[in-house]
Amino acid sequence: MGHMMNETMAIQLDGVVQNRASFKLGPVHMSIPQGYITAIVGPNGCGKSSTFRLMLDLDKADEGTIQLLGEQVENGLSTEVKKRIGYLHDQSSSHEDNMKGTEKAEFHRFWYDKWDVNRYRELLRILEVDDNQLLGKMSKGMRRKFEFALALTHNPELLLLDEPSSGLDPLAWKTMIEVLHRYMDRGDRTILMTSHIIEEVKRLADFIIFMAQGRVLGMYEKDELFSSWFTLFVSGADLTPKKAALIPGQTVVEHAGGTTYRIATNQAAEAEAWCTEEGYQIVSRQALELDEIMNALLTQDRLNTRMN
Repeated sequence: MGHMMNETMAIQLDGVVQNRASFKLGPVHMSIPQGYITAIVGPNGCGKSSTFRLMLDLDKADEGTIQLLGEQVENGLSTEVKKRIGYLHDQSSSHEDNMKGTEKAEFHRFWYDKWDVNRYRELLRILEVDDNQLLGKMSKGMRRKFEFALALTHNPELLLLDEPSSGLDPLAWKTMIEVLHRYMDRGDRTILMTSHIIEEVKRLADFIIFMAQGRVLGMYEKDELFSSWFTLFVSGADLTPKKAALIPGQTVVEHAGGTTYRIATNQAAEAEAWCTEEGYQIVSRQALELDEIMNALLTQDRLNTRMN
């Protein structure tokens, strides 16, 4: 992550803790670089939505500091900063069910001075949304698309998307991804999203943050992540579990029958070089998927937590 240090940070969390009777979040440290798409990935209930609520000053943290677009959140977010943010909730609020799409849009138009009615109409056309119906009467997917259009129409610098594709059919999802890529074209905008859909993260994210049990397991540059995590099937007459444990970056070593071992590593290039040097044969290699990487990180994390 060295190359990010000189970047401007859109969001900065330092030692953020939130204590609830049933869940402790933190301490969370997070630096979200401006001009990129960062995805927070993790199992349900890992603290993704809570983190969003704290960033938006909808909940208060018990410890730590949060900075959003250069402003300290704990002092309350100014109207000016709020206008520079777009937010897509993970849930629609039922108290708006008896409101028409057009009415909710009017409210936004009144509140955001950068509201762009032509952009709004264009997004509704692209996403095939009819805003003339009651929000409560819209299908889940239609409502999601409507809320998504609303979050974008005042051209925010910072877009917070909580599970943006939930309830969307594959076609709508593809369209949403195209819209987001276009939105990022200017180069100065930032998206922070949560997602558990691997394909979505692969297609959109520049950086990936893994969260589990209220903690951040790590932040990675996406391309680096996918090029370094591999499963190798390694074979050698004198290969033992003890010997296999020396392979660089190994996170899993499993006997795969005969003289072959399945080895997961987060340093693929170094691991392959080591095998060649030691005279072991690499029978096959495959890149790890996001959920497999997540599981490996979780396993490592549990072992580390137990040791400390």
